[in-house]
Formats: sequence, C-alpha cells, structure tokens
Amino acid sequence: MLHWTKEDTPRWDAAKQRLFGPEELAATGMVAPGPGSPIADEWWHVTGDDGEVAGYGWLDSEWGDAEITFLVGRGRRGAGIGGFIVDRLEEEAAGRGLNYIYNVVPPTHPDPSWMTRWLTSHGFAPGHGDLRRQVRQARTATP
Repeated sequence: MLHWTKEDTPRWDAAKQRLFGPEELAATGMVAPGPGSPIADEWWHVTGDDGEVAGYGWLDSEWGDAEITFLVGRGRRGAGIGGFIVDRLEEEAAGRGLNYIYNVVPPTHPDPSWMTRWLTSHGFAPGHGDLRRQVRQARTATP
C-alpha cells in the first residue's frame, strides 16, 4: 500500500538528497539547493508500508492551473507509483478548484520522448510548450 503525505515545511532533506541524483535533477529541471534548505511550492512524499520514501510530487498553482512535477525512486519505477502521484496531485488541484494540471518536460531530461509518451499515456495532451490534463473535479454527494 502507498501512503501520500504533505510536507508542511518542505526542505532539501536527506531523503530527497538520496533520491535526486544528477539524472533525476536533470529530469525535473531542478538545481539542488543546499542541504536542509527550504524549497518552494507544495511537496508530498509517497512511502510504502516499509516506511521508505518511494517518490515525490509537487504542485505550483497559478492562474487557475497547476504545474506538477514528480519523481519515483530508481528501485521503485515501473510499479505504478508515478501514476499514483499524478492522480494524487490531480486530487489536490481539484480540491483547489483548478482547471488543469500540466508538466513541462525540461530540455535537460535524459529521455524527453519517453517522458512525453508516459504523460500522454496518462491522459495528458500537448499544450503550449507543456503537456496538460483537465482536472476532474471532485464529485459532491447529492442529498
């Protein structure tokens, strides 16, 4: 089972430093801040039942949409964790009443065509320099 946890005060902690090697930083377009430094945007981490961090997702909302980025640890890839993260980020965006989630595949990504194919296979469509998916708004129960 996977667990989704919001980080109240996201920092560049030891768990992130373990998962974000040079290739992962390039894939996300990030530059590593100093150890322990605060980091921008909203962050969540995913853990398995073993308590180990399996991946991260983050969201930056602007103008009614949210840019999302995510990372799955090398040893956990191919197990559906990326889809889990994207779905949770969409739920977070829906809870804020946002319209779209989108991802910009950075030119530094080691395999941008693979990432683009993965995103399109998960419901994203090409936008203006990004890939976006319309947010499915949360349904409310009717009395």
